[in-house]
Amino acid sequence: MNLGLAPITETGAPEPLLDGLTGLTGEALQAAERLLAAARLAVAAKVSAGGRLVAAKLEAEQFAAHGLAWLATYVEALRQLRHWAESLDAEGKLGPLERLYFQAGFGEYVALIAGGIALSQGEVVRPADLGVAPDELAAYLATPAVATLMREGNSAALRAALAEAMSDGLASGFGDHGLDETMLMVRDTFRRFAEAKVIPYAHGWHLKDEFIPLSVVEEMAELGVFGLTVPEEYGGLGLGKTAMCVVTEELSRAYIGVGSLGTRSEIACELILSGGTDDQKAHWLPRIASGELLPTAVFTEPNTGSDLGSLRTRAVKDGAVYRITGNKTWITHAARADVMTLLARTNPAEAGYKGLSMFLAEKQRGDDDTPFPTPGMTGGEIEVLGYRGMKEYELGFDGFEVKAENLLGGQEGQGFKQLMTTFEAARIQTAARAVGVAQAALELGLRYAQERSQFGKPIYAFPRVYGKLAWMAVEIMIARQITFYAAREKDAERRCDLEAGMAKLLAARVAWAAADNALQIHGGNGYALEYPISRVLCDARILNVFEGAAEIQANVIARRLLEGGN
Repeated sequence: MNLGLAPITETGAPEPLLDGLTGLTGEALQAAERLLAAARLAVAAKVSAGGRLVAAKLEAEQFAAHGLAWLATYVEALRQLRHWAESLDAEGKLGPLERLYFQAGFGEYVALIAGGIALSQGEVVRPADLGVAPDELAAYLATPAVATLMREGNSAALRAALAEAMSDGLASGFGDHGLDETMLMVRDTFRRFAEAKVIPYAHGWHLKDEFIPLSVVEEMAELGVFGLTVPEEYGGLGLGKTAMCVVTEELSRAYIGVGSLGTRSEIACELILSGGTDDQKAHWLPRIASGELLPTAVFTEPNTGSDLGSLRTRAVKDGAVYRITGNKTWITHAARADVMTLLARTNPAEAGYKGLSMFLAEKQRGDDDTPFPTPGMTGGEIEVLGYRGMKEYELGFDGFEVKAENLLGGQEGQGFKQLMTTFEAARIQTAARAVGVAQAALELGLRYAQERSQFGKPIYAFPRVYGKLAWMAVEIMIARQITFYAAREKDAERRCDLEAGMAKLLAARVAWAAADNALQIHGGNGYALEYPISRVLCDARILNVFEGAAEIQANVIARRLLEGGN
């Protein structure tokens, strides 16, 4: 589609592209890092005493602490955007579209760092809220590269050029993700599956609130979804978390329910690999990796939410079994699951996390007519706006039996510690799910904008429409790259709770913004159930809530930063 700008070619860059972008972004990143260092010191002074964090002070200064988390996330996002661009450039793959992403991303984020970062729709944190001194902010703003990027980085002309460059994105893709040949093959395999077996049917499953068909689940098992990161010795594919992100994004782009089917297997396998006995690994991992057994995670209880230390569900040893009594809620895919990773309190005398244990609790697979046939277990469906296809449940346990040999690791009191080992991978995967949902919103919005005509031309020709879509594409690439970074850190076996948290925090908000803007582009039609964007909006909203709500996630990031995390 011709929006009236000069064509973008490798040899003739249009005027909106700045000269010396590598140098400009490097200088701007250094300035942002200096501002972050100043903010970190200022917030630490607010929440510490004698060089130690004080919980009461941290809670009282929650806005500043969470603002620091968001500022650090933006700086890391810029770092990873620049890493992506430099890597492509080194391979001769940094094309015109990627250059536009690179510049627009830096231009917008350096401006938001100075002017205010949205924590939510109604909360904006500014440097002054973090205690950054006026002279420190002035020094940031006076940096020539920052000033240039703020003024020209994400200009109206650049957004128009970007819209021109990505106008054929539905056919050609939306730029180079920086994947190697192996990951490109993985992406193409799952994209073909999603295009053929999921996208044509996903909206119908959502509208009817139906389970994803078992035939689809079986095909996913054949493709290796459930054993993607399980070592080959246990029947898995032995791939890393980057592959998990690629697969998860493609499946979630088609339907978040399908993209999330692997989450429960990922959590179960992480638990067993890190905390299980040799016998438990040999028994459970091959069966989960093959898709023979579908697991579900049974952690949350009514009125506890993220406060897992308050769990009350009891597990009492009775000979060769434990008897489980209590209630759980927000349990995904519970009826269809064959095994539950179930967190319960084995020692009521131990308050908090220390009395918790993890079980591999077997159950019978249910169906629509009899969802919970196993003795000692009942359940009821929780009706939800989106994130359908697996269904959500409240569960009740009354003397439910679990074999004593299915106590994870064979030792009581290790449940919370074992669960913590899954947080990084789960949050990385959730970030990838968010990127996939955001990509779906972008594609739906672009298709509609190009097909819908008003006042004699496609609405994609209007700046407020193509500008929304252009920024969606930029920010999705940013979220994708910080997610890949967290995955690389996990694959390298480095602690990455900070990086995983940042990826999840940013990607979830990007998904919601993309879905909201794509629906706006649809106008009134977007509010109609028949249009898939209505489903994508509902699906996007949950991403800021599960696997650590945005506020919890920001708190975790802030604590790590203030305790000395890099």
